[in-house]
Amino acid sequence: MPEPADRPGIQRVLDAAARKGVTLDIRVFAESTHTAADAAAAVGAELGQIVKSLVFVAPDDDAAPVAILCLVSGPNRVDLARLAAVTGEKDVRRATAKEANELTGYTIGGIPPIGHLRPIRVIMDPDLGRYPVVWAAAGTPTAVFPVSPATLRTLANATVAPMTEDRPAPVAEVGEPAAETTPTEAEPSRSTGG
Repeated sequence: MPEPADRPGIQRVLDAAARKGVTLDIRVFAESTHTAADAAAAVGAELGQIVKSLVFVAPDDDAAPVAILCLVSGPNRVDLARLAAVTGEKDVRRATAKEANELTGYTIGGIPPIGHLRPIRVIMDPDLGRYPVVWAAAGTPTAVFPVSPATLRTLANATVAPMTEDRPAPVAEVGEPAAETTPTEAEPSRSTGG
């Protein structure tokens, strides 16, 4: 397994954290951590502890796409109307794979919350704050790092705001207590999906 510094994308993540005085413990796996479920299994964490870095775009004054990065808890999905309200961008949409790569410098499945080619506006899911440690992509589909939500917010210069869909309340049978359920999905953990 190559050292993290052997991969330029991972090195950009390490350098971005170091500029803010943070040393990251990047873990590189032989198998992909492309989906939130894959990442949770690889690190032995709950699905909610996985940070999906999802890229959305809104047009600038010249109609060119400008990136908005959403850091979303594993089981959650971005609600475009809420994201539009939070950002003040009425024409926000998912980025294409090509746009995500061009705007961040990373490919889908390995888009980290930091270390991008240019400054990016970042919105962070408040649900990530429920955990002492969350896991984010480190620049490749096989690399992740643990971080506290507060440190993640600082590193990414993120605004914490509700921009995800409401999860349906679990339905209990008559006479049974409601069990908390967590939806599962095959959505990439660090992709352009919402």
